[in-house]
Amino acid sequence: MATRSTRYSKYESSLDDIDTSSLMEMIRDSIIGSNFNDPYDPDPNAGQSMDELREAILQALMERDMIPEDMLREAQKSKNFDQTRLNQEISKMIQRLRDEGFIRVDDPQPGQTAQGEGTSGPSGDAKFELTQKSIDFLGYKTLRDLLGGLGKSSAGRHDTREYSSGVEMTGDLKEYEFGDTMNMDISSTLTNTVVKGLENIEESDIVIRQSEYQSSAATVVMLDCSHSMILYGEDRFTPAKQVALALAHMIRHQYAGDTIKFVLFHDTAEQVPLERLAQVQVGPYHTNTAGGLRLAQQLLKRENKDMKQIVMITDGKPSALTLPDGRIYKNAWGLDPFVMSETLREVAMCRRQGIQINTFMLARDPDLIAFVKKVSEMTHGKAYFTTPYNIGQYVLMDFVNKRVKTVN
Repeated sequence: MATRSTRYSKYESSLDDIDTSSLMEMIRDSIIGSNFNDPYDPDPNAGQSMDELREAILQALMERDMIPEDMLREAQKSKNFDQTRLNQEISKMIQRLRDEGFIRVDDPQPGQTAQGEGTSGPSGDAKFELTQKSIDFLGYKTLRDLLGGLGKSSAGRHDTREYSSGVEMTGDLKEYEFGDTMNMDISSTLTNTVVKGLENIEESDIVIRQSEYQSSAATVVMLDCSHSMILYGEDRFTPAKQVALALAHMIRHQYAGDTIKFVLFHDTAEQVPLERLAQVQVGPYHTNTAGGLRLAQQLLKRENKDMKQIVMITDGKPSALTLPDGRIYKNAWGLDPFVMSETLREVAMCRRQGIQINTFMLARDPDLIAFVKKVSEMTHGKAYFTTPYNIGQYVLMDFVNKRVKTVN
């Protein structure tokens, strides 16, 4: 491995002073980024290579001018970067990430150096995976950044149109009706009693404070990972993953009782666990929207929740189907009537099951706009036409703004 450019550092402290949280934040974009590994890798589930992790750390240090000058000069002059002090320091950083539970490292293949032995640690074909701790960290940091852009510091739970008396106070007052829980507002009730006299008090003079009924929700996030998500000089997949991580963190930590699952759709569709989400990649795939919707329905059927919804993030038209015999029918040219009819059939199935589909479209082709609007109309969902730069704000605002107050 060689350094890419000549930069001289003004960083005064030792590299040992960089704590693991700061290091994870420094390499966050590289880890989540769509080009962190080869999207044509035949085994995308195998984790990321240690050499890529080393390169990400090196680049982060250089971009921030954090490498001591003498160490940088030595690395630039050396013919064997693996033997330099800089590489040794990077190995120590990787070991700290491992010791503190941010990454798991596969055992080195035969002939490779074990971590902590020699100067370079695992390299080459050795792989690392993110842990639950690192996923939580990345989700929190992304959520903080997105909420900062929204001007919000926190988000509450879902609020529905249904009110009850006895769940959580809203501050709104109403006359007592038979069947209400007696959350009596003493001040207002006493005022009515004094005005009318105790002998003239009626049921309607009792005043209660209303409460909101807060529902639980099951959410499936459908991420389009067809190859168009990184074509045309624009990376749309990385922002989509960042939003999914932030949404997962918010639901898991602020919405008790909610569930969230993730589905990737490409030529086919697959569920991806949260632990793998940050490192999944796009590929040379078509867009099997119907397959993604079918899998999302199967996941939601297992959930006993008041609200069920699909959050679909995509940039392209449906262009593939899984046929009954397992073969994949593909047509990337135009809106194929067969593909469209089967896709809308799955949308209709969602409607019958009470599943709302909210679509976040990263393109503005007229045919796509018509398709997305049709999906929204059929499931009483919403359609947002966004960009990679504002999709986070749209997704989070849609999620936290389900607060509609109607007095029954």
